Amino acid sequence: MTSTPRLPFLGPNWFSLVMGLSGLALAWYRAASLLGNSALWVAEGLGVLAAGVMLVLLVTSVWRWLQHRPAWMEDLHHPVRHPFVAAMPIGLMLLATVWVQLRGPSAPVLGLWLLGSVLQVLVTVWVLSRWVRGEGLKGLGWAALTPAMFIPVVGNVVAPLGGVALGMPQWSAAQAAIGLMFWPVLLGLLMVRIGMVGMWPPRLLPTTFITIAPPAVGGLALLNLGAPPLLAWAAWGCAMFFAAWSATTLRPALKQPFGLAFWGMSFPLAALAALSLRLAGRSSAASVSAGQLALELVALATLALASVVIGWLLWSTVKGLLNGTLLVAEPAPGAPSATAATPAPAATPPSG
Repeated sequence: MTSTPRLPFLGPNWFSLVMGLSGLALAWYRAASLLGNSALWVAEGLGVLAAGVMLVLLVTSVWRWLQHRPAWMEDLHHPVRHPFVAAMPIGLMLLATVWVQLRGPSAPVLGLWLLGSVLQVLVTVWVLSRWVRGEGLKGLGWAALTPAMFIPVVGNVVAPLGGVALGMPQWSAAQAAIGLMFWPVLLGLLMVRIGMVGMWPPRLLPTTFITIAPPAVGGLALLNLGAPPLLAWAAWGCAMFFAAWSATTLRPALKQPFGLAFWGMSFPLAALAALSLRLAGRSSAASVSAGQLALELVALATLALASVVIGWLLWSTVKGLLNGTLLVAEPAPGAPSATAATPAPAATPPSG
């Protein structure tokens, strides 16, 4: 058993666990219209688990900042890892969304949501300011552009999921507009990146599933903001397309050792399930058409897929922590100047 400390390698990408678990809780909450109150119990259990993981990560991240500040600074300046800083404020907003859905609005939940919302906007400004300072594509190269860039920028579309119910519809709409505006911009840049230098490194292939999240969450946000349902259906179609596209990378992705990059699959699949279940929700139990039944089966299939994937991710993460394959120094895939044969320095946290 190695005595190498693990705390330096606890990067912000670990907050993707909170995003995935919270997203799955919201999906199970939406499933109550089809599965009954038992789905609410599952949602509440997942919400408690997500809150516990968030608390542990916040405490250990503060301790990491106090004890291993260079490792934190490495994350903040890394061309591939720095977008994952946004996973923390998004996790706060998602936790607030889970509890406002399950228990109703309250002052503590509103405070949690506001904290996450403001921090998310600040992280978005910080990430884009790197581009203004010449640290974007010009300074870092196309290889630095991966689907992780959707997290800090397009992640603003999460705001209406809980903000509307908390009495903040105007702010939620304003914040969601940031994500909706930048989604096609970043998507276009991502396609150009593929054309210029090819796909991201194999170890980061699971992050391809992040492309599902913008249309899936965007559809939910539009419904919460009172947009016409057809816009949500259009978003659902985009999300299903990106799910199919991402699935083509699954075989080579699964050939890689398990790492935190695999958690990039969790929240997007959960968001797709939540949108599918909301669109499939019954207004009444009477006279269910064949088309409605087919849609419900598709929605439940997406929920089952998200649940199985996140269950596997949890099992693999616990196994990796126990056998010492996580929270260790790894190569830094995706960095423009790095090669696969060059190991990361001992104080450098892993990228996935």
